[in-house]
Amino acid sequence: MKRFDVLVVGAGPAGLAAAHAAMKQGAQVGIVDDNPLAGGQIWRGGADVQADPRGQQLWSELRDSGRMIFLPQVRVLFAPQPGHLQVQTPEASATLHYNKLILATGARERLLPFPGWTLPGVTGAGGLQALSKGGYPLQGKRVVVAGSGPLLLAAAATLRSKGAHVVAIVEQASTPVLLRFGIGLLATPSKITQGLHLARQLRGVPYLRNSYVLSAQGDGTLQSVQIQRTGVPEVETLQCDYLACGYGLLPNVELAQALGCATASHNGQTVVKVDDMQRTTVPDIYCAGEGTGIGGVDLALAEGHIAGLAASGHANQAQEAMGRRAHWKKFADRLARAFALRSELRTLAGDDTIVCRCEDVCHGDLRTHTGWRSAKLQTRCGMGPCQGRICGGATEVLYGWRPDAVRLPISPARIASIIE
Repeated sequence: MKRFDVLVVGAGPAGLAAAHAAMKQGAQVGIVDDNPLAGGQIWRGGADVQADPRGQQLWSELRDSGRMIFLPQVRVLFAPQPGHLQVQTPEASATLHYNKLILATGARERLLPFPGWTLPGVTGAGGLQALSKGGYPLQGKRVVVAGSGPLLLAAAATLRSKGAHVVAIVEQASTPVLLRFGIGLLATPSKITQGLHLARQLRGVPYLRNSYVLSAQGDGTLQSVQIQRTGVPEVETLQCDYLACGYGLLPNVELAQALGCATASHNGQTVVKVDDMQRTTVPDIYCAGEGTGIGGVDLALAEGHIAGLAASGHANQAQEAMGRRAHWKKFADRLARAFALRSELRTLAGDDTIVCRCEDVCHGDLRTHTGWRSAKLQTRCGMGPCQGRICGGATEVLYGWRPDAVRLPISPARIASIIE
């Protein structure tokens, strides 16, 4: 059994910032992540090889400290008792013991159903971006990037740098809303710099505002997508090999819920409830980063730093980070307002459109139910390997449902990992 003063689940910006702050105060720190390298989705491929110097510094200081153990390719399954986590590696299982636990489990993309969204070639925007960073071949492929939020721009820039031909970026937010959001960036000059950099990388790529995907077509694989541009009566067809479509991010709160941490609704999403020191409602458990609300890397770093100081008993040193956190929370709120989903997205799925991809449950089978539990019992919606992580976000938009319980284990597990 491995024992840690502070155990951090998640090696993205929030997790690394938390581990770094705790390590600097003398704590013996463990970091658990299900990826082979530290960095999370933001610093994918390794925090030490990123252009962002913050990732390089955090990881190099943690690695050289002698007070940090990184446990890659490890998935948390459940908590056998307070202060313990049962985990699984590719080869075995183990129990980790902690005095303080910091959850930095990040977020996932929200995918919404529309006719043809299950065709091969249709992916999440961030999903295809991650695949391309991992070496997936996109040279010369035609890609439509669609959905909502700044992630579309970042994904499109990455895909273009990997040799893809980005046919268009299709953004559902309206032009006036985007203009107001752009003016609001004056409060965060670093985001203006990032935006200008992305604009240079995407020069020549059509940016279709106030538009959204109606359907995807293809004979066995994706060949084209139909889009609706508000104010234009005709449906437009774009030929493509890939559709990278994502509607923002959803906090990963399942582990926190399984540990008994209370959640709340913020900006229309379920988030882990924390206090000023990032403490959850369960003693000795903290949460930082996207799990407490979608806000980007700067907010995640500030929250992680606060959580690491608090977990190591030095909350009195967190004042500067609390100011940064307040600043970036305002940005997060502006982001949520600007890219709120439009009502038309709730009407795209037909009765034969699959909503739960794991169990092949269609919209027509779900829309007559009154809630998540009824649909789950009658149709098996949410009962597949993803445990409702994909269809849960979709049913929240389509029907206003939210999963009301977490199924254990948190991740798919070998029988031996559970009964040991």
